Amino acid sequence: MPEFTPTEIGDLIRHHEVDFAPYEELYKHLHAYPELSHQEYKTAATIAARLRRVPGLEVFENIGGTGIAAVFRNGDGKTVLLRSELDGLPIKEQTNLPYASKNVVRDETDGVEKPTMHACGHDMHMACLIAAIDILVSAKSEWSGTLVIIYQPAEELGNGAIRMVNDGLYDKVPKPDVLLGQHILPQRAGRFGMRSGTVMAASDCLKVTFTGRGGHASMPHRTIDPIVMAASTVVRLQTIVSREINVSQEFAVVTVGSFNAGNAANIIPEQAEIQLNVRTTDENTRKRVLSSIDRIIKAEGEASGAIQAPQIETTLQFPLTINDPTVTQKVQQTFGSLFSPDFTAEWPRSNASEDFTVLGTSIGRPCCFWFVGCTAAEIWEEAEENGTLSDIPGNHSAFFAPDVLRTMQIGMSSLVAGALSFLSKTQ
Repeated sequence: MPEFTPTEIGDLIRHHEVDFAPYEELYKHLHAYPELSHQEYKTAATIAARLRRVPGLEVFENIGGTGIAAVFRNGDGKTVLLRSELDGLPIKEQTNLPYASKNVVRDETDGVEKPTMHACGHDMHMACLIAAIDILVSAKSEWSGTLVIIYQPAEELGNGAIRMVNDGLYDKVPKPDVLLGQHILPQRAGRFGMRSGTVMAASDCLKVTFTGRGGHASMPHRTIDPIVMAASTVVRLQTIVSREINVSQEFAVVTVGSFNAGNAANIIPEQAEIQLNVRTTDENTRKRVLSSIDRIIKAEGEASGAIQAPQIETTLQFPLTINDPTVTQKVQQTFGSLFSPDFTAEWPRSNASEDFTVLGTSIGRPCCFWFVGCTAAEIWEEAEENGTLSDIPGNHSAFFAPDVLRTMQIGMSSLVAGALSFLSKTQ
């Protein structure tokens, strides 16, 4: 079946240009009422209701919890999956925007009331995907194929995608030939890009509990001090990257972000706990780093005469995000033709992490993921001139505030253009 040229894709997008006002309104509503991972009940209901307004769209709810899938069948051709996330973060917003979140929700995991914020841009992703769907459906006479739409819960925990898959996602919707996704981040709004191969790092979060023998601070000889055990481990962990990794050829980060033990100066506690995060961009490196962590922790417990071996628990896990070279090349050709000079095919690799590709790797299908700049041009250019780009609030900041219109324009257009790169042309 005939394929679209980049010029034809651009003409279609212009011909079916939308009024951004309703999508901006949706974005601001979503921004004002964020919800935590796996608790996106009202968010999912809002999105599902909006999807049901699209003629011919089959909508499936409550997949893997709050996940949503939708299908638009439009004749023969390839099946393209477009994905957005649903969840916000436990952050108190400080942007002072008129639509800033004042939401406080009870975290079902610990019962604590927490302020919430869309500090990672998932609200923008949701609105852009709705706009893209509307454009593609309005242009249905011009293309042939199948669209699969995914609104995924709990990206921030790294387990929303796999829960949808394990809950029968692909029993409800057809398996896609290609999966496309995007993420906003600090860069001048209007600029965007991707790269082939590894796009984002893998992430592993571990919790380690050291058990000793507590006692009086004046008689440490009668104790097995878990604080010393944990502290020695923290120091030793720093040698993994500096002494075991060839940093000229490999990337790895091992960060201890939490250390908790005891509650009084004159008591040696029974236990100490550390939490650490590992980032890698190669699966072999990841396995070696995790093996080294395991070795060091167990050896420290044995060297300290611990009553029991330290307990290691994996609390979060994100895979590598890898862009399929063939699919990425095709999308790059479209984007380069349509959006140059604002598009780059050599976007720097990110050391953040995503679970988007699980939707594809679980069924052996190729993925492509790109990044969209969201910082207002005047803010970016002033910071660039003053050498203060690092001061611009980024993802997970309480001050994260995208340029709504320009970010939405690129976010919506790139999804449409990406999908049409694989759907068939009918006229």
